[in-house]
Amino acid sequence: MVLRIHFTAEDLLGTRFADGPAPLLEVELAVAMLQRPGTDPAFARRQRLLGTMAARSVAPLTELVPATGAGPFFLDPLSADLEHGLELVRSSADTLVRSELGRICRNGLPVTPLMRGLANQDRQAWQYLEASLRASHAALIDAVWPRLRTGFDTDLAWRGQVQREQGLRGMLAGLHPGSRWRGSTLEIAVERELDFRLEGGGVLLLPSAQWTGEPLCAPLPDGSLLLVYPALTPLPQLFEEAPAPGADPDEPVAALLGRTRSAVLRLTLREPTTSQLARELGISAASASEHARALRRAGLVSTVRAGRAVRHSCTPLGHRLLAAAARTSAPRPGRASALVGGARTKTDGQSDNADRNW
Repeated sequence: MVLRIHFTAEDLLGTRFADGPAPLLEVELAVAMLQRPGTDPAFARRQRLLGTMAARSVAPLTELVPATGAGPFFLDPLSADLEHGLELVRSSADTLVRSELGRICRNGLPVTPLMRGLANQDRQAWQYLEASLRASHAALIDAVWPRLRTGFDTDLAWRGQVQREQGLRGMLAGLHPGSRWRGSTLEIAVERELDFRLEGGGVLLLPSAQWTGEPLCAPLPDGSLLLVYPALTPLPQLFEEAPAPGADPDEPVAALLGRTRSAVLRLTLREPTTSQLARELGISAASASEHARALRRAGLVSTVRAGRAVRHSCTPLGHRLLAAAARTSAPRPGRASALVGGARTKTDGQSDNADRNW
């Protein structure tokens, strides 16, 4: 199955990044992640640590948000802060609420009393929803918000580097494994067939450090298309406190990728096998393989099978990143070193368009 985004030249010129993570969208993605089977082990550890308090807080939202992340659009407006987001939720149009509740039910969620209350504009149901959003934000987002922001910023820094190296089309094709251009259409592998024809509004890109699912998209009121995708550095990697052997916690690549992943990238200069990576860094083979997969997805590492082993090598893009980091980290009088960044544009608001994949 494929998600097709049909671009015009004007849409390519209008493609930009969001201003930062959106609090309620991150709540929705966190609720979805808690329900996903086979979650990355690092995320699974976080789920266990959240325990029963988070489970109690998010229970009402699991009636509205499935594991796919495809919850109702009125639940996750783009906003700079929680209070503004909740205000947008409270002011959702009746038609939008009913159409979105109908969509999530058609996609497999059972009808619940909460859904009926929201559809009928029952005051108690809406108060209950707001209380659940606040509690879930406190349980799932508050403590990790600085790291979500860091994950967002480092992803933008990396995408800016890729865009300079490969152009805008190359950067967009690298957002998700297996994506490719067919003429002026970007094709992204997803679980169902979807088509979005842009009409000059462009695409608003929003990486999330806690989302590991397929890219999610939906039209915005200004005519652009919102595209949410997994950030390069996942949330558990942003919690790293002790550097892996050979990783320098102060160098720019560690800030971009996380300390362990930075060490993996440097080791690929020697074209190691997965078991050699694991042994060198003191991590499991499964973890080493996952780090290599993430770097491969970012275009930094290539992997080939050599007999019964799998070898990982640094790509030209990976070499350039390491070389640029070495130049950036060298002390320069009167000037602080910095990573490259990407352009951002702020947007907030809701869409009355129910044609979306989340």
